[in-house]
Amino acid sequence: MTEKTFFTGFGGQGIISLGQIWAFCAMKEGKNVTFFPFYGAEKRGGIARANVIISDTEIASPVISKADSVVVMNQDSLEAAEQIVRKDGLMLINTTLVTTPPARKDVRIANITATDIARETGNEKTANMVMLGALAVMTKAFSLDNIKNFFEEFFGEEKKNFIPVNIKAVIAGKELALKA
Repeated sequence: MTEKTFFTGFGGQGIISLGQIWAFCAMKEGKNVTFFPFYGAEKRGGIARANVIISDTEIASPVISKADSVVVMNQDSLEAAEQIVRKDGLMLINTTLVTTPPARKDVRIANITATDIARETGNEKTANMVMLGALAVMTKAFSLDNIKNFFEEFFGEEKKNFIPVNIKAVIAGKELALKA
């Protein structure tokens, strides 16, 4: 199994964190991972993107020329996502902020109101975790069974107060994907 994922949005949406957590969870399940972030120089509002490869076998390069799955968190990122996703690939689109549908018709589309769902779960900043839950279910790249343990290790003692709201958002994304 190899899953090549491209995350894209703007600074402040937790794109880099999402990529880190995605890679960390897979690594904790014994998978090989690469994480390759790239972002603009702006503190907030500039482009934020990350490539993550998860594999049962060795990974030769962190570069993704064609992604199996993409997460699109804002309208300005849609074009880049459409260019990198492979035919029959999966696009998870945050339809709270992406109002124009993709032009590609040869990919699977999952419309997820991630920002709205995050607001409902208690914190708009957890929209990235809504996407993590949905993406994990839809790609089967790793299991969410141990997400609490993964988060406890990832966030550590100093950020443990963020764990409950993040888990709530992951579960909301998971449940949405299971219904799809």
